[in-house]
Amino acid sequence: MNNKKILITGGTGFIGFHLAKKCLKLNWSVTSLSTKKPKINRRLSKVKYLISDISNKKKLLKSIKPNFYDYVVNLAGYVDHSNKKKTMESHFKGCKNLSLLFLNSKIEKFIQIGSSIEYGKKKSPQIESKINNQKTFSVYGNAKLQSTKFLLNLNKNYNFPMTVLRLYLVYGPAQDNNRVVPITIFNAIQNNNFDCSNGTQLRDFLFIDDLIDAIIKSLKNDKSTGEIINLGTGKPIKIKDLITRICNLVGSGRPEFGKVKLRKDEIKKLYPKILKSKKLLNWKPKISIEKGLKKTIKYFKNNKK
Repeated sequence: MNNKKILITGGTGFIGFHLAKKCLKLNWSVTSLSTKKPKINRRLSKVKYLISDISNKKKLLKSIKPNFYDYVVNLAGYVDHSNKKKTMESHFKGCKNLSLLFLNSKIEKFIQIGSSIEYGKKKSPQIESKINNQKTFSVYGNAKLQSTKFLLNLNKNYNFPMTVLRLYLVYGPAQDNNRVVPITIFNAIQNNNFDCSNGTQLRDFLFIDDLIDAIIKSLKNDKSTGEIINLGTGKPIKIKDLITRICNLVGSGRPEFGKVKLRKDEIKKLYPKILKSKKLLNWKPKISIEKGLKKTIKYFKNNKK
């Protein structure tokens, strides 16, 4: 497995950074392709950083030599989902451009990072299915679902070696301060009063190291080809309990529950069945929510901005 060459699109992001770090430990050659340079806390000296845009076919063709890589992991996509055009272009058109570029290459595996949002309002625990006729309720969800359908067709018609990994909520060190775990940790460390919803939503939180382990196993595993695989813990937690637990672990912070109204279309329960990941990848999460939160809190305490 040594000397593998991997391209990580969106490699400067939270997940991309952790994946690149793990690949370097495996002595792989790592190339990151993103629209921006990495932040200082996410720059890795042995990674080759390319600046390009996967939604721009011409730029992509100039940046990438398809036959150079063994693996591709697509983590790219516009983060601000309020810009509907950019969201659709970066997540769907980008995935399409990227996969077609590698269609006739010698690539061993193409991993598409999907989302639990692709399930729309399918009841939890959600189970993988190749019949993807569900309605999604956002441009982002639709872009991800269209990407999944497109890749499954490439696999069916051309034996394209793809796998879609549907992620639930991932957290851990070096995450941007725009997700519930880092936002809560930040407020707890500052001992702030901070507004929250009533916190009755059930969500599934997966620690970053467990996710990276699953991605690596998917890359090496032929059984995962042509499949959609859920990645979560299968053990949901109420948002209120998560926030309370973080504040207790930090020893400060005053959440004010019920101050933020839930959206009308808010999904109350969102968590997966993970039987498929256990069966196909021989993978299940190893890090408990308690241990994962402690590691994450330690990082943010040591890296105060």
